[in-house]
Amino acid sequence: MIPLRALALALTVTAGPVGAQSTEAPARVVSMNLCTDQFALMLAAPGQLVSVSYVSADPVTSPMADAAAAYPLNYGSAEQIYLMRPDLVLAHPWSDPTAIAMLRRLGVSVVQVPGVESLADIPERLAQVGALFGREEQAQTLIRQFETDLAALGTLPLGPRAAFYGANGYSMGEGGMAHEILTRAGFRNIAAEVARSDTGQIALELLVMAAPDLILRTARYPGASRSEEILHHPALQALIAAGNGLEMGPDWACGTPRVLEALRDLVEARQMMEGAP
Repeated sequence: MIPLRALALALTVTAGPVGAQSTEAPARVVSMNLCTDQFALMLAAPGQLVSVSYVSADPVTSPMADAAAAYPLNYGSAEQIYLMRPDLVLAHPWSDPTAIAMLRRLGVSVVQVPGVESLADIPERLAQVGALFGREEQAQTLIRQFETDLAALGTLPLGPRAAFYGANGYSMGEGGMAHEILTRAGFRNIAAEVARSDTGQIALELLVMAAPDLILRTARYPGASRSEEILHHPALQALIAAGNGLEMGPDWACGTPRVLEALRDLVEARQMMEGAP
């Protein structure tokens, strides 16, 4: 079996050059992405994590906003992060490439942690980040808990029809973790019915005519937004008022153990539809 620390270092190679690597646990870690923030907050030893991204302080987006409030926030700039004197920076493959390149030129070790595409990827990411922190035992504890909780939730037989619907009519089709969570809770994704098997926009008219049993709508930010105007449309509001709406909270944002809360919400919604206690 490959040691977790070796696995973590091997995975960093696929993310591009990261400078000199050490087998010693880093003393000062900065995370510059919402999803790596969550892994870091779960796994870091006291005093080891010195900063998380500003997005993690927003309760609309972050399921760990309370925990993030205890840390200085960074805005992803190389200058700000460098001055924090990190031994290790955690980033996402989509994080600002200019900032990452500058940090690496300055000799800072940056690891771009790959995204999670399915529930099965989450234990692997926990192991990777745990090894980077030198917290393999903590990672294994979280992995066991995640696998136990996931198994307890089970997989319900497909029944009611559901649709994702967000700003600009954005919807998620088949494939990906959101679809996997939906189907594990026993809902059919109607995206394919309305000629949208992949992820993209669905016209409101098609959504209304499809009349899904459940609409999973994204949380709305305070203030006005043209992209979110469609979420206020009377036709959509009528469907939601009929008891067909469920807001997707911040637990959906990243592929971490927090997604089990999203799955629990869907399982409860399914049970309520069937009149289960």
